Amino acid sequence: MDDCIFCQIVAGDIPSRTVYEDEHAFAFLDVNPLAPGHTLVIPKAHHETLGDLPADEGAAVFSALHELVPVVEDAVDADGSTVAFNNGEAAGQEVPHVHAHIVPRFDDDGHGPIHALFDGPGELSDDELDDIEEKIGAAME
Repeated sequence: MDDCIFCQIVAGDIPSRTVYEDEHAFAFLDVNPLAPGHTLVIPKAHHETLGDLPADEGAAVFSALHELVPVVEDAVDADGSTVAFNNGEAAGQEVPHVHAHIVPRFDDDGHGPIHALFDGPGELSDDELDDIEEKIGAAME
């Protein structure tokens, strides 16, 4: 897609600090890092959300993540990492091209777990939970 910044990076039209590339996946350092070593892992082909991403390309992205996470952590001497997808605009996805974030974490970084993004646990009744479970199960059949 011509106007997608990530597609332009993959095409080499915009420079990046590329740290990984294979047939289907591409990874580069985030230009606005949340921590040293913050890395983005993307499919080379343009897909806006995880729901749009074909399974084989999703597997390639996850394989790249699997390989990169320990390497990124070691490169910046991180104590761990948060790996996340913002899926859709409502979830904070700013670039409409699937991308995973590898954000190195440090014992003293002052940031909490991913649960800290939300005010607290949602409170749903057993009937509501049963209904959601049924809908997801039916869609997966």
